[in-house]
Amino acid sequence: MVAIRSVWLDPSRRRWLLWGILALAFLLVNVYRLSTAVISGELMNALGTTGAQLGTLHAVFFLVYALMQIPTGILVDRVGPRLTAAGGAVVMNLGAIWFALATTYGSAFGGRLLIGLGGSAIFVSLLRFCANWYRVEEFGTMNGVSFAVGGIGGVLATTPFAVAVELAGWRTTLLGLGLFGLLVAGATVALVRDSAERAGLPPIEDVPEQSRLSIAEIREFTGRVTADRWTWAASVLLYCTGGVNLTLVGLWGIPYVVQVYGVSVTTASTITLLGGVGAVVGPPAFGRLSDTADRRTEVIVCGAVVHTSAVGLVAVVGDPPLLLVGVVFFLLGSLLGAFVLTYPMIQRRYDDRASGIALGTINGASFFGAASFPTLMGWALDIYWTGEYIDGTRVYTMTGYRVAFGIGAAAGIVAIGCALWLHRRSEKRT
Repeated sequence: MVAIRSVWLDPSRRRWLLWGILALAFLLVNVYRLSTAVISGELMNALGTTGAQLGTLHAVFFLVYALMQIPTGILVDRVGPRLTAAGGAVVMNLGAIWFALATTYGSAFGGRLLIGLGGSAIFVSLLRFCANWYRVEEFGTMNGVSFAVGGIGGVLATTPFAVAVELAGWRTTLLGLGLFGLLVAGATVALVRDSAERAGLPPIEDVPEQSRLSIAEIREFTGRVTADRWTWAASVLLYCTGGVNLTLVGLWGIPYVVQVYGVSVTTASTITLLGGVGAVVGPPAFGRLSDTADRRTEVIVCGAVVHTSAVGLVAVVGDPPLLLVGVVFFLLGSLLGAFVLTYPMIQRRYDDRASGIALGTINGASFFGAASFPTLMGWALDIYWTGEYIDGTRVYTMTGYRVAFGIGAAAGIVAIGCALWLHRRSEKRT
C-alpha cells in the first residue's frame, strides 16, 4: 500500500498509470479497426456481401474517424483529453456490441460507424495527455510509444483474435471486447486527469499548465493549421502510406495470403501479424530518433522509398516466397515509425495549447486513406472475381491482387514526392 501511495502521489510516476488507461482504450481501437480482416469470410457469409461492400463496411470506420479528427482536436483543446477519451470509449464499445449482434448489412454498417465515431476521439486525446504530462523533449518518444500501442492492437487483431474467433465465434469475441471496453471507459472517468495540477499534484518540471483555448483562438488556429502547406504535404504523405498500410494489413492482406498461397486464415493472420510487430518496434525507435537527431526528413524520404518498393515488389511478382511476404508486412508496420516523425514536425509549428488541432488534422489523413483504399482495391478485385466462393468468401485471381498492390505502389510514389517536398522545405529553413 505504501508503494502504491508513493506512485500515486508522484506526478512523474502517476502519469504512467494514467497513460496506461488511455493506452488500453487506444489498444481496443486498433483491435476493432483491423479485426475485419480475420472475420472477412464470416462477414461475407453472414451478411451476403461483395468484395466492394466488405471494403466499404471496413472503410466506414476510417471515414468517420478521419472526418472527426479536426473536431476531436478542437474538443480536446477545449474540454480536455479525459472527458473526450471517456465519451469516445463509451460510444466505440457500444458500437462493438451493436456490431456483434447485427444480422443485416445495414445494421453492421451502423455498428461499425459507431465504432469509428467513438474511436476517433481516443488517439488525439492520448497525444494531448502526453503534451500535458511530459516535457517537450519527451514528446517524440511518447508519440512513438503511443503508436506502438496501436501496433500491439494490430498484433492482437491477427492471430490471437483469429484463435479467439475459432474458439468462441466472432460475435461472442466482439461482445466480450465491448463489455471490457466499457469498463475501461469507466476507469478513464474515475482515474485519469488532464494534467498534474488538475490531479492535485505539484507541476512536473518544464511542463507548464496549458490554458484551454477560447472560441476565437479555436477559429484562429484551425484556420492557420488547415491553410498551412506543411500540413497538406504531411497529410497527403500520411494518406498514401497510412491508408495503404491499414488497408493491406487490416483487410485485404489475409484474403491475399489465403487465396494465393492456399493456407488457413489462422496461418495467414500470422503473416500479417508481422505488420503489427513492425508497428510495435518501429514507432518507438523512430520517435526516439526524433528527440535526439536533427535530421528527420531524410528518414521520412527513405521510409517512403522503402515502403513503395516493398508494396511494388508484391505487385510485380504476385506470389513471392511467403517468407518475403512476411518481411513486406513487417516493413509496412515498421515504417509507420518513419512517417510518425511528421507529427512533432507539425505540432511544433504552433502554440502548445493548439496541439490537439494540429495533431488531429494530420492524423485524420491516414484514416481518409484507410477509408478510400479498401473500397478502391475491392472494386479492382471484384473485376477479377473468379465467380467462385470458398466458405462464403469471393475468390479472386492473382492478377487481381497484383492490381490491388499496384494501387498501393502508385500511392507510394505520391508519398515519396511529399516526403521530398518536406525535406527540401526543411533544408531551406535550416
